[in-house]
Amino acid sequence: MFVDRAKIFIRSGKGGNGAVSFRREPFVPEGGPDGGDGGKGGDVIFEADENMRTLMDFRYKRKYEAENGQDGMKKKRYGKNGEDLIIKVPVGTVVIDEESGLVMKDLKEHGQSFVAAKGGKGGKGNTKYATSTRQAPNFAEAGGFAKERNVILEMKLIADVGLVGFPNVGKSTLLSVSTSAKPKIANYHFTTIDPNLGVVKIYDTSFVMADIAGIIEGASEGAGLGHKFLKHIERTKVLIHVVDVSGSEGRDPKEDFEKINKELGQYSEKLLKKPQIVVANKIDLVGEDSEEYQDFKAYVEEQGYEVFPMSAPINQGVQEVLAAAANKLQQLLAEPQEEDDYEMFDFEKDENDPDYRKVTVSYDGNTFVLQGKQLLKIFNSTKEMGIEDGDIIKIEDFEFEYYDEDYFED
Repeated sequence: MFVDRAKIFIRSGKGGNGAVSFRREPFVPEGGPDGGDGGKGGDVIFEADENMRTLMDFRYKRKYEAENGQDGMKKKRYGKNGEDLIIKVPVGTVVIDEESGLVMKDLKEHGQSFVAAKGGKGGKGNTKYATSTRQAPNFAEAGGFAKERNVILEMKLIADVGLVGFPNVGKSTLLSVSTSAKPKIANYHFTTIDPNLGVVKIYDTSFVMADIAGIIEGASEGAGLGHKFLKHIERTKVLIHVVDVSGSEGRDPKEDFEKINKELGQYSEKLLKKPQIVVANKIDLVGEDSEEYQDFKAYVEEQGYEVFPMSAPINQGVQEVLAAAANKLQQLLAEPQEEDDYEMFDFEKDENDPDYRKVTVSYDGNTFVLQGKQLLKIFNSTKEMGIEDGDIIKIEDFEFEYYDEDYFED
């Protein structure tokens, strides 16, 4: 099964807590601090892998977590850094932050990678807080928080040439006679429900060609296989528009041509700007001198497109079509390539959390509840020192008893 979209949960590793420890040494206050720093939490990294073809693996595993950093230890020993988690995805995968809907990265090349969730920083041990006036600090820093988020993985095929047209017009047959690909071919609609790729070798060049599932009227609004496959055309450089010129299924070739282009334009104006080669397939059923073909040819050429007569099953006109596609690609390579117009995720803003210092206060009729990320980090530091339920915490002139949330659950 070809899976081109998946939603997964990722979480980086939490930073290890700094240690509160004192060495035993004569004439040194409290023995002298020797608590080591905590290790950094592991990052979650996405990496493009050309050996992967679909997002199928993510249908069965949806939760991915990097390793936490190890807590610091006595004798100034640092905690071990958490191991990074590398998630491999197919080349052509777009990684999207679900909450904001913004694109985090478009992985177009093999080996390309990025950090989607940074691991928390390791907390400082009490050694780092020693000064000339505070020679025996009895506190340490808690490890940084883990980053967690839901991400959407959306795969878009990376092909040089895309075959478009109504179902059952001969796209799969053209791919099968042009490449070593073996798509399913039959005389009924939507024989192709998964995109197929093949490498075309012609003369001294080669290119990747994709057979996109048949498009029907209303596809741009989701009809048929709709958006599921229209998005795969976005990355192609050249379109081969296949039309059944014989009208063997009772449709008008000119109307088919117009309807497909209308759907492409409604999905994205950029698709209509791509070079398009129009193929009048099944020419063997009507002949090149027929009124049907000549009428269709004149109609399409009036709109600025070049038309090629072809009969894929008997290999008639196939080489001419492929040569035209190769020529179009060579021309495009000499021109600057337009970048995808994505609204990108702001990693800098994400890293510098504006809500980090924010504290919210609520009252449930019995208890005042204070919540905040920095506040939580402060209390995590007290855990490293071994605070227990019922111990007194003093902040400036305020004193209150400490209870872990598990205390109330029990």
